[in-house]
Amino acid sequence: MCQYQEVGITLASGRAVMKSSGDSQLGSLVRLGIVPLCDCAPVAVAQETGIFHRRGLRVKISKELGWASVRDKIFYGELDAAQSIVGIAMALGLGIEKLQCEVVVPLILSLHGNAITLSKELDPNKIGDGAGLRDFLKRSWKRQRPLTLAVPHRLSSHRILLNEWLGRNGVVADENIEIVFLPPRIMAGHLAAGLIDGYCVGEPWNSKSILSGIGWSPAASGDLSHGHPEKALVVSGRFLHEHPGKTLRLVASLIEACALCENPEFSEELISILSRKEYVGIEPEILRKSF
Repeated sequence: MCQYQEVGITLASGRAVMKSSGDSQLGSLVRLGIVPLCDCAPVAVAQETGIFHRRGLRVKISKELGWASVRDKIFYGELDAAQSIVGIAMALGLGIEKLQCEVVVPLILSLHGNAITLSKELDPNKIGDGAGLRDFLKRSWKRQRPLTLAVPHRLSSHRILLNEWLGRNGVVADENIEIVFLPPRIMAGHLAAGLIDGYCVGEPWNSKSILSGIGWSPAASGDLSHGHPEKALVVSGRFLHEHPGKTLRLVASLIEACALCENPEFSEELISILSRKEYVGIEPEILRKSF
């Protein structure tokens, strides 16, 4: 149990906060958002193994479709905190997407873990790791529309990674390529239906398309930006001000859960937890290929 008497955190607005760790509502719920991806694992593990409970927290997990929902619910006070892309903290703290509120990022939950997946209709033998993409678009792309690639959010690392991959291979997102924004969970279905031609996203949604035989991967985020921060714990400034002690215990719980997730002996239990519908809700066989 954390013994700190004060918490000193700088909000995304840049203002420093110092408050007592005392908490007058220890029994109230912490509303914690997740998006169904493998890197929601620390939240799921902390809930299912009782880590939250042992640290005096009652947590209600809210499974969200995508990052726009996480952003909106933090802004409107429907979530106290969330597993989130780092871009959501910047968007809310700086008002980039017109919604602005104080948020804090006390913990990075995961590093990289993303990949680019393309449709099998884009010949892997011609494109390779991306070096043949420019020539493929010039000589082999016959559809009467741009090549359409999806990312989860316009401020996500996935958009940066995708543009990095395109740029390395001499391609820019112009009239030949359209980048669209879709929630992670529906990308594989859109690829199977031919509505998009590829995407950059976190696991297990790359493995789902690959193992289903509809996609293949030319690059992973570790190849493009090794060690980049991916998901973070984003906490609303309101919650931090009102419950500094809970915020510390939330962070401590997730650090403990992260360590457990890294333990190889825990891997099968981790896969079992993530396969539940409350979390990722996908077959264990796919999850095993996703780590």
